[in-house]
Amino acid sequence: MQEIGIGLIGGGYMGKAHAVAYAAVGAVFNTQLRPRLEMVTASSPESSERYRAAFGFARAAPDWQTLVADPKVEAIVIAAPQATHRQIATAAFALGKPVFCEKPLGASVSDAQAMVAAAESAKLPNMIGFNYIRTPATQFVRQLLAEGAIGDLTWFRGEHTEDFLADPEIAANWRCHDRANGCMGDLAPHMVNCALALMGDITELSARIETLHPMRDGPNGPVPVDNDDHGQMMVRFASGVMGHLYFSRAATGRKMGYAYEIHGTKGAIRFDQEDQNAVWLYLAEGPDAQRGFTKILTGPAHPDYLPFCQGPGHGTGYQDQIIIEARDFLNAIQTGDPVWPTFRDGLAVARVIDTAFASATDGRWHSVPKD
Repeated sequence: MQEIGIGLIGGGYMGKAHAVAYAAVGAVFNTQLRPRLEMVTASSPESSERYRAAFGFARAAPDWQTLVADPKVEAIVIAAPQATHRQIATAAFALGKPVFCEKPLGASVSDAQAMVAAAESAKLPNMIGFNYIRTPATQFVRQLLAEGAIGDLTWFRGEHTEDFLADPEIAANWRCHDRANGCMGDLAPHMVNCALALMGDITELSARIETLHPMRDGPNGPVPVDNDDHGQMMVRFASGVMGHLYFSRAATGRKMGYAYEIHGTKGAIRFDQEDQNAVWLYLAEGPDAQRGFTKILTGPAHPDYLPFCQGPGHGTGYQDQIIIEARDFLNAIQTGDPVWPTFRDGLAVARVIDTAFASATDGRWHSVPKD
């Protein structure tokens, strides 16, 4: 076994999740590379030191530049705001350090393009953080589709819906400003990534994007909300299959509505992240009176479940998805082989989101650009 020094940039919601994941991944998966929590930095020296003490890192850095340049930091995990992703990643690649970056890849398509170019020019391991696609349940769904279990695919419906800004009385916060922080920048990338993973490339789309609550209370009175609350797309996949995607941060009652339904000529599949340890499978076989959706509880027979628990139906949780991600990033570093999803996969998602904004502006169908 060999140690590798991890440098974490950002200590908030996702920063904590990654710190816990890298502290646990060696024990869960018996990885050959064993992470050493070397250095953490956040928005100020004071918060950096606070996160160091809370998460168990050896040292705190006053800023990300110091962290990236430190010789004991051998791999970078970016959990900072997306406007910083491009600068941090390109600096790390220039110093020969692998990078894991939280989604979205950057604040714009041009950011994502520059990050892909830097990663591929440096020939260094790179990954983007789409963690929901890594649940044992959705990994199992990918296997079912690859095996043709429900026949030829005919339809896809996906959503990522939450309600943290459903109440119009909630005061304005950082999520209410800048396009990258809107629903299309925050929630939509996860379901777009899911659709691409399960169904293949999206070739064209028609989108509508709206702000439901254009004004919210601020410290000195009402302030405008300058980004979106929800959006939807009709899409056409490269296979010719049609689909529909919906995203909302104002879907009252939904807490983690990362959900999809897939129809095929021989069956159908349903999944909902709010019940993340279950897959609903319908197979069009046997007498009509005995047909129906079967609830399959995940267990040791499903991908990446057994390292966490030997009991079927006991279930995995959100943090476990991040630990699986950490395992994959360490494997990419150890082997030198790309592990999906790479920065290029993040660019594919960014192109779909950018195309959706273009379609919402002129009301037309748009083709999704390819490299």
